[in-house]
Amino acid sequence: MTVSRQPSTPGEGGKPPEDRRHRNRRRWLTAIVIVLLIGIPAGYLVISAGQSRESGRSKEAESSATGLQHLRPSKMKRAIFEVPIPGGATGVRYFETSNWKTSRLYVQFDVTSGRLDTFLTEMGTSRSELKDGAITITPRDRATVGWNFAIPGHDWAGTRHRQERPRPSQDVVVDLSDPGFPRVYVVSTTTP
Repeated sequence: MTVSRQPSTPGEGGKPPEDRRHRNRRRWLTAIVIVLLIGIPAGYLVISAGQSRESGRSKEAESSATGLQHLRPSKMKRAIFEVPIPGGATGVRYFETSNWKTSRLYVQFDVTSGRLDTFLTEMGTSRSELKDGAITITPRDRATVGWNFAIPGHDWAGTRHRQERPRPSQDVVVDLSDPGFPRVYVVSTTTP
């Protein structure tokens, strides 16, 4: 029968015992690795969830709006509906409706006379296309956002800008009562 020999001293036959400094350093490294592997992804998830929640709330508020919002439509909406709101436009408001058949973007803003020309040119039309007294926005569309073009003493002009599908078409009415600062009303309609 053989009996295994027990080491007589702690350091004999194996690794030397771990000193206090080495043990503390190993524990700190382990703690740092755990924080990096768990803490950073957890922090990212918390931040991402907060951003997603805020995005959902803003989209909910936008979709539940029942009239013109005192906001500038996003660049994507302006591109889809081809409504190039000029820089420097004030009093910008918009509203969007959408169903399976047609989507509409209603936009209202104030601009300078020069920027009105720029807007009309970028949209694909010109000031010469505006017809005095023409209210080109339909009564149905006016009622949707509460626009009233029957106000006496206003100098209205309008045009219809039609394009081949799938590009949107726009109905534009401009209040030229103050020729230096006209107010523009646009309904852009797209049919997929």
